[in-house]
Amino acid sequence: MSEDRSSNEQKSWLNKLTQAFAHEPKNRQELLEVLREAHQNKLLDSEALAIVEGAIQVADLQVRDIMVPRSQMISIKATQTPKEFLPSIIEAAHSRYPVVGESLDDVIGILLAKDLLPLILQEEQQSFNIKDLLRPATFVPESKRLNVLLREFRANHNHMAVVIDEYGGVAGLVTIEDVLEQIVGDIEDEHDVEEDSYVKPLPSGDFLVKALTPIDNFNEAFGTDFSDDEFDTVGGLVMSAFGHLPKRNEVTEIGGFRFRILNADSRRVHLLRLTPLAG
Repeated sequence: MSEDRSSNEQKSWLNKLTQAFAHEPKNRQELLEVLREAHQNKLLDSEALAIVEGAIQVADLQVRDIMVPRSQMISIKATQTPKEFLPSIIEAAHSRYPVVGESLDDVIGILLAKDLLPLILQEEQQSFNIKDLLRPATFVPESKRLNVLLREFRANHNHMAVVIDEYGGVAGLVTIEDVLEQIVGDIEDEHDVEEDSYVKPLPSGDFLVKALTPIDNFNEAFGTDFSDDEFDTVGGLVMSAFGHLPKRNEVTEIGGFRFRILNADSRRVHLLRLTPLAG
């Protein structure tokens, strides 16, 4: 009797899966809708859905969307002594640091914090030369797609790349952890959509929207009429709709738009993905 019940449950599960994918998706948005329907039908749990959505999202994003901008980079000058740069390394607690020459645009290599461990055993540090410890730096353009960057990181066994702008200057840093966190986990650093912009269109038809976007700017960009009586920013509007501080990948719908949280910390929302809903 239990075997019959197990067989029936298996057939039911297969039928649900077949039904969920009966309509072959014609584009990425339809694929996402199928996956979300599969989640609603208990075929995918929330974590699996978030990972798949994150993986799909990576193909839409470029390095400039997730990089640590130049102004927030923690670098080491090649002329500094360990006594001068170690406090910064201890405070930041990162594993890798760009080492620069005369200016921030002159990156001469990458220093791994673990390569400094032998200094603990050295009583004399007068002969220390940081250039002896440097690993080669990898440079990538701001426009590189994240899925391509991830593939290159894996192929070359690199973990960090220096981001270069169109003029050859240093625009920021990106790590393999930054890319992977787009897929499987929270992102601690705020995305840089554009320094002088609040909204960035994506090839899929969605938009990246900074949570600090003023309501007036949002209304102007999307032809909406959201009130700014209670909230000044889109982030405030979205948090009110949730009724709590949302986490990554939580979704809410407001006024014909689906808002998905892309980046949030324990205090506020940073970045949203906006999907216009069919009227």
